[in-house]
Amino acid sequence: MLPSTSSAIRHRLEAREEALSPYAVRSAAGKGRAQAEVPSPMRTEFQRDRDRILHTKAFRRLKHKTQVFLAPLGDHFATRLTHTLEVAQIARTISRALNLNEDLTEAIALGHDLGHTPFGHLGEEMLDHLSPQGFRHSQQSLRIVDILEKDGHGLNLTWEVRQGILHHSKPRGDFLADGAMPEGLTLEAQVCRLADALAYLNHDIDDALRAGVIQEDDLPVQVMEHLGSRSSQRINSMVSSAIVASWAATGEAPLPPSITPFINLTPEVYRVLVPLREFLFDRVYLPAGEGEKGQAARKIMDLLYHHYCHHSEEVPLEYGLPEDPPEQRAVDYVSGMTDRYALLQAERLSASISAPFKGW
Repeated sequence: MLPSTSSAIRHRLEAREEALSPYAVRSAAGKGRAQAEVPSPMRTEFQRDRDRILHTKAFRRLKHKTQVFLAPLGDHFATRLTHTLEVAQIARTISRALNLNEDLTEAIALGHDLGHTPFGHLGEEMLDHLSPQGFRHSQQSLRIVDILEKDGHGLNLTWEVRQGILHHSKPRGDFLADGAMPEGLTLEAQVCRLADALAYLNHDIDDALRAGVIQEDDLPVQVMEHLGSRSSQRINSMVSSAIVASWAATGEAPLPPSITPFINLTPEVYRVLVPLREFLFDRVYLPAGEGEKGQAARKIMDLLYHHYCHHSEEVPLEYGLPEDPPEQRAVDYVSGMTDRYALLQAERLSASISAPFKGW
């Protein structure tokens, strides 16, 4: 039985972190939490954050949130939850190979998409258009862990995990170009930022092929040449490229003090991933929001947002703060909905609006 005053386990775990790369973040040397807490006797601070995120209601709702395809007819399409788990696995693999803090990486990865809307990027686009203050899922993810979870008390996560969650999102285009990386981002956060892209690029190809949106011959020719033809080959090529290109992060080859290592890809894979991402935007992501289901999803988001703006008293207390303006309460509630719950609420308010989703 563990004595209540003992911290031997945590101290042992923290001692193991001393063997990490000199560029890795040590949990005991982190910037801490907004509200000081008594340390856990059995977990490091980043392990504690990981567990807090894993047990949130927002994390559970990811299983019924769209990744790309709206109401897909099949059980094997990616959801926000499967995507999050893939990001965590890829990020941990890269961090372990580079001798970075795997616990920090995993906590960021598990929390990075908590703020995503129903209906994927289409839902985000609509809330960004409707809300006076705009909407970004990365900022909403941070709001969830800072404020909304635990009935408005937040999770009080460490600074490093919060930083990684906020800065995981990437604009369209070359997100690895000089100057594109947010300044001061930990290597662990950089790993998650890249792992997020590697995960969705890989599974979105599979889903697009499965849905018949593209054919294998449509993929840029360099994808087959440099990444491989199968999902396992592509992900192995991408992850291996990240590890090779980022090897300086291990600290095994000392760098001059003026040079800071960063997470990157080898030139061969880098030259493939940028056009591949553009190809998926043009042929998969943008078209996925069109058609009958896309138009219906836009109407649903518009209906729900405006309804809860005018009836903020209907927003359950656990999904928003009573003192917030009605527009913020509507954003918090609607963005947290799963696709199916959004459909149910829309049907309650307008019987015909969700007709394209019948049978889903």
